[in-house]
Amino acid sequence: MAVVRVLPESRAVEDEAEVRRVLAGMGVEYERWDLSRVAEEAEAEAVLAGYEAEIEAMKQRHGYVTADVVDVTPQTPGLDAMLARFDKEHTHADDEVRFILSGRGIFFLHGNGQVISVEVGPGDLLRVPRGTTHWFTLCAERRIRAIRWFQDPAGWTPHYTESGAEAGVEPLCFGPAYLGARVTGGVRP
Repeated sequence: MAVVRVLPESRAVEDEAEVRRVLAGMGVEYERWDLSRVAEEAEAEAVLAGYEAEIEAMKQRHGYVTADVVDVTPQTPGLDAMLARFDKEHTHADDEVRFILSGRGIFFLHGNGQVISVEVGPGDLLRVPRGTTHWFTLCAERRIRAIRWFQDPAGWTPHYTESGAEAGVEPLCFGPAYLGARVTGGVRP
């Protein structure tokens, strides 16, 4: 289950209802989905078929036109360059929606005068609305597999804010029961 940490006070939020409440306060939707539909290493087509009803419901609710499965591993060609595109504060012209099938990562959300980190793992679904300032990185195992939704795949290009907010935060992942992010400098809200 996702764990939220409010920075720089390092207050951790681990209760599912409270995670939803804190994220909703930033305009972000959070859900937990059942992982038993398909085997962890199922082919992308089997994953999409296994979650077809939920994928279609998300498309109808939010106007998405397509969904796919992204699978990032330490062996992914160009991984460092790919991660470097998203580890600086940015926005998108499209929602960023991820249902995590395996692996872990951290979204950092910047708004309402604060930065919060959200460590996501298997079963977590996060919908970050277009225009929300955020950045993302993988946890130490550098592995994540997720279903993604798009209104327009071209809308997922990062638009950097140049705020420097990410410079004061060092991402630390600890697993499903813990989330860490150490403030190493001044986080500018």
